[in-house]
Amino acid sequence: MTQDVIFQTLGTLSGQSIGVVTLNIEKALNALTLDMVAAMQAQLTKWQQDDSIACVVLDGAGEKAFCAGGDVRAIYHASIANPNNMTTEACEFFTQEYQLDYLLHQFGKPVLVWGDGIVMGGGLGLMAGGSHRVVTERSRIAMPEVTIGLYPDVGGSYFLNRMPGKTGLFLGLTAYNMNCADALYVGLGNHLLNSDEKEPLFDAMAELAWSQDSEINHQLLSGLLTNMSQPHLAALSVSPLQQFQAQIDLLMTGDILDVHHQLSTLNTELDWLKRAQKTALAGSPISWHLIFAQAELGTELSLADCFKWELGVSVNCCSMGDFCEGVRALLIDKDRQPKWLFADVDSVDANKVTQLVTSPWAEDRHPLADFT
Repeated sequence: MTQDVIFQTLGTLSGQSIGVVTLNIEKALNALTLDMVAAMQAQLTKWQQDDSIACVVLDGAGEKAFCAGGDVRAIYHASIANPNNMTTEACEFFTQEYQLDYLLHQFGKPVLVWGDGIVMGGGLGLMAGGSHRVVTERSRIAMPEVTIGLYPDVGGSYFLNRMPGKTGLFLGLTAYNMNCADALYVGLGNHLLNSDEKEPLFDAMAELAWSQDSEINHQLLSGLLTNMSQPHLAALSVSPLQQFQAQIDLLMTGDILDVHHQLSTLNTELDWLKRAQKTALAGSPISWHLIFAQAELGTELSLADCFKWELGVSVNCCSMGDFCEGVRALLIDKDRQPKWLFADVDSVDANKVTQLVTSPWAEDRHPLADFT
């Protein structure tokens, strides 16, 4: 039996150890299952409290992906069997996933995420929690939830709203695939290495003078990665998101109907923008409204409050939104012909959106009530 997630510790010259978490379902692009999330939560909590562990690394097996998202099929089957009801499966998966993401954000010790290949959805939730987020020439990073009737969760309410201009809204609506330059520009990546430098990086990390002082350990790792990144940064081509920031901001200006009209009537020669346009216009009209509601949260909410908001919306999407139909069309029947609840963005019932963004729990009974 192969393990879906592998935990190892690497010795270093300093006597401290490095904990390594490897997502290990290569054929499924290392998509997260509930069992993997639970195992990681347990192991990372131990390592956080273990004075001999100086640093943690997250990576994915194979050449193609760090993590392509959450494996949502179990939630789909439970939700189909219990229409219009909040299921245990949806509640448990999203609760535990967000607890894991939050643990990474609050970890204290350095967390290095090797963001090589595909990093999408739940994979980006893990990566965003890392203190040291390495991207490579093969990184393809996206939040494609608009295609399955969801919205960019896993902390997207926090990090998308802190990106330059209207970039966060654009990424949510279009599922645009960021390259390494884009990821560095919007702050999702903070170091750039070549995909073949993982082993040299691990070797160099083993030689650092790690101690039990987390602050010093952060500085050591930052110094190493900064030095290794410099030659690549010097040769980096400009990010499309950065180059076309002004146009993206104009495209995303106004209310939801304005933006839909601007995207519908957009005439562009840019292939990446054509793909973004096509994905957005084929996406769930409910998702559009949720993505706008998310953007309206602005930067006022703490990370903890963002996760609390998201948990309510995510479980509601499974019971009374477009999520089941989106998953059916993309992952189950794979016909790519979703029949959304509403024909277009304009016809979405405002009451439905209000229902979806209303938490199903009283504040003191919220599954993430202990997030502070």
